[in-house]
Amino acid sequence: MTRTSELNEVTDKQGPLGKHDIAALIARDIPQGAFVNLGIGQPTLVADHLSADSGVVLHTENGMLNMGPAAQDDEVDPDLTNAGKVPVTELPGAAYFHHADSFGMMRGGHLDICVLGAFQVSAGGDLANWHTGAPDAIPAVGGAMDLAIGAKKVFVMMTLFTKDGTPKLVPECGYPLTGLGCVDRVYTDLAVFDITPQGVRVAQTFGITPDELAARLKVPLMFA
Repeated sequence: MTRTSELNEVTDKQGPLGKHDIAALIARDIPQGAFVNLGIGQPTLVADHLSADSGVVLHTENGMLNMGPAAQDDEVDPDLTNAGKVPVTELPGAAYFHHADSFGMMRGGHLDICVLGAFQVSAGGDLANWHTGAPDAIPAVGGAMDLAIGAKKVFVMMTLFTKDGTPKLVPECGYPLTGLGCVDRVYTDLAVFDITPQGVRVAQTFGITPDELAARLKVPLMFA
């Protein structure tokens, strides 16, 4: 299946979207030749949906540029992983460097986009993605704070609701914050949202009507 037909299939779905569908949407929106960091967890799936001619250069927090898709079968090299310890491939021109240099790239504004998971995103673009406050949770912010503030644009990939139906797009975050006003776009299983100075704009929906979406969220929504 070509990347175009794959995207047509995704956008024609009634929803909710699966994680690979969301990853394909994000890959579609990454500009040609951009330098991008994919956060630990589901965001790493975006690498599998970038076309070979995209020119996108993937950066990993643990010190690699030009990472390829996830490694399969005999491609697996235990010494070649992303920041989430997932075996990956390398593309021609791949480079390796010290962890400190990697963070210098993250903090220095050298990344065009980062894609992060989230527990909550506020209507103002605040991000909470490292700790739920649960007593048995292990806080692990990693490089998320550096990416959230250092990247030129921040995309979030998450489900719109928790398993018990609680919204993750909220008026204000209740969890410890990763970054203030840093999120630009939120990709979920039911809708894509743009965080703008005027408010939250719904860019696309999947299997849910605008009225249903507005009824389930406490965030005021704008529809294109």
